[in-house]
Amino acid sequence: MKIGILALQGAFIEHKHSLDALGVESFEIRQKKDIEKPFDGLIIPGGESTVIGKLLHKLDLYEPIKNMIGMPVFGTCAGLIILAKNIEDEQAHIGTMDITVRRNAYGKQIDSFSEEVVIPEVSDKPFPLVFIRAPWIDSVGDNVKILCKLNGHIVAARENNMLVTSFHPELTKNLDFHKYFINMIKQKKSR
Repeated sequence: MKIGILALQGAFIEHKHSLDALGVESFEIRQKKDIEKPFDGLIIPGGESTVIGKLLHKLDLYEPIKNMIGMPVFGTCAGLIILAKNIEDEQAHIGTMDITVRRNAYGKQIDSFSEEVVIPEVSDKPFPLVFIRAPWIDSVGDNVKILCKLNGHIVAARENNMLVTSFHPELTKNLDFHKYFINMIKQKKSR
């Protein structure tokens, strides 16, 4: 199994460390030639969604990445925004997941916080949720499964092979979300 991590900006190295801890091979995607060899899953990390969106176009990665979304993809924070079909007061980027999001819904950097919750679909143990200028999901389409709500707001969801979180699993020592994503890849490969 091999997972590509979009490494244009943001918390991509932290995802690599999580995958390394699980013994899963990964590589950084910085330019078009990086995606010429086959791989099994894609992570779009947190960071600044507007910057990531612009760089996807500037580096001619937009179409190739969008066309790969049939493979399992995991978007965290900004990655969630990149995948969303609808973004309040902003044009969508890749727009493959049937969700409507609100950027910076939890406020500014100073408003960052963490919370622990159990997400039954992922693990029966409490999971640390780290929010940094995080979005939340306002609404989901019929085929989207809500995995977690916090204070009435959707913060994790899945649609087919797309998994998104408003929070940053890669900034914790807990590997349950990465394990869940790896299982998504295994299920896709076994079909």
